[in-house]
This record gives sequence, structure tokens and C-alpha cells, in this order.
Amino acid sequence: MGSRLKVKRIYPEMPLVGVGAVVQLNNRILLIRRANDPGKGLWSIPGGLVEVGESLRDAAKREVEEETGVAVEIGDLLDVVENIVHDESGRVKFHYVLVDFKAKPVSGDVEITPSSEALEAGWFTPEEIRNLPLTQTAIKLLRKIGIEI
Repeated sequence: MGSRLKVKRIYPEMPLVGVGAVVQLNNRILLIRRANDPGKGLWSIPGGLVEVGESLRDAAKREVEEETGVAVEIGDLLDVVENIVHDESGRVKFHYVLVDFKAKPVSGDVEITPSSEALEAGWFTPEEIRNLPLTQTAIKLLRKIGIEI
């Protein structure tokens, strides 16, 4: 895409548009452990901000590949969620509108190479996911695809 502008993520002047993907392979889900706030240290689906001129699906595909090294095919829209976080004084510290899709790997090569935006990444069964500290957004999306948490 074009040039990457430095976006003000903390105390933004307007909501930021992000994308994510619930990537499934057989009975496993691809998750990352977030390296940055909001949700630092928690497990979530891969995703990030949409760049100017980029379609939502292209952004979701790029973000999954950047964060995990796994090439994916983006499927159906799963949900649109808001993530608004206030600080102790009530000011909006983070405000994201997140468009999340279903996805699957494009090939059998699903080796993960996490980026610096992910502390770690992995493929998890529903049973393993239940034992992970997850973001609220991840919990909501995983429930939408039938994983009880």
C-alpha cells in the first residue's frame, strides 16, 4: 500500500478502523498474544488497522500474514465490534471499530512466524483456548463460531 502514516492510537482524535480474522484449520484456531495495548499480554485473533485505499478484506489478509506469517483466504464477515477503553479520568484512551472475518489458510503450509506485534502465536483447539487469557473481542468472536468459553 501507500505510505504508512503514524496514527495516534492512544487518545485518538477519532475512531480507528481495524480488521481481524478468525482463522480456522481443522479443529484449531490461530491466535496471537498481543504485544501492545489494548489487551497487551492477552490472546486474540490476528488483526490491525486498515490503511488508506485498502479494502477491508485486503487489510485482514495483510494483517494476518504480517502478524503470523500464515497466508490466508478471507471468507464471510463474522461481526463488527467496538472496542472503547476509557482511562481513570473517563477520557477515551482507545477507540476502535473492528470488522472481523472468517478465514482459512490458503495452503497446507501453516508454519507460524510471529511479528513484533505478537509476543507469540499458535494454533489452538477449543479445549486449549478455554485455558487462555483472552481479549473480550476474541471471546465474543469465538462464541459466534460455536466455541464456548
